[in-house]
Parts: sequence; C-alpha cells; structure tokens
Amino acid sequence: MAKSEHGAAVGRGNRPLSPHLQVYKPQITSGLSIFHRVTGVGNSIGAVLVAWWFIAAATGREAFAFIDGLLTSWVGHLLLIGFAFSLCYHLCNGVRHLIWDAGYGFEIEEATLSGIVMLVAAGILGVGLILVGALA
Repeated sequence: MAKSEHGAAVGRGNRPLSPHLQVYKPQITSGLSIFHRVTGVGNSIGAVLVAWWFIAAATGREAFAFIDGLLTSWVGHLLLIGFAFSLCYHLCNGVRHLIWDAGYGFEIEEATLSGIVMLVAAGILGVGLILVGALA
C-alpha cells in the first residue's frame, strides 16, 4: 500500500482511507457530538467519586473525612459543578438523540436549532441543580 508524504497509508489515489477532519467543516452537531463523548468520560469519573464517597462513609471516619474534605474543598466544588453540568448536558443531548432515533430533526436547520435548545436546557438544568445543591 502506498504511503502519503505524512506516512499515512493511502489507497485509491491520494485520498484518505476514511473521512477525516481535513474533509469536513466543523459544525455545531460535530462539536456537540465530541462534547457528548467528553461528558460521558466526565460522568464516569464523577460516578467513581460518588461511589468513593459512599464506600468511605461505610468504611469509617478516617476514610470519610478524607473524601469529604476533598469534595468540600474549592477543588471538590469545581469537580462537583463540572459533574453537575456534565450530567445535565449528557442527559439533554441523550434526549436529542432519542428524538433523532424516532426519525425527527435530521434537516440541517432542525439539527442546529435542537443543538442550541439542548445547550440552553442543559445550562438551565445545570444551574438549577447547582442551586438546589447549594441551598440544601
């Protein structure tokens, strides 16, 4: 197989083997898709922190004091705020994907509008979740 000047395998002329960022112009839907994957990883990390907190509470005072001290510090507050927004974003974008799975919203204008609506909804839910947590 031939190699490009950058060392990538090239078949069928000088075209890449699969579509790549060099081929597509960034759109709101592609950005939201990438961020959906990022928030999936963030949700996994947040779930580990929550599980750690629960396990520490069941383990003993010292273990709980450590994780509780971490989560109530300014770094912990930033992590929890990020986790709240990550959950809300992932939820709202998941609903958007369910609508797509039902066969609606595939036109470019509809996909762009649903992305904007999803971002606004996720922001409102995230702020609401943080306010509820702060007031509790």
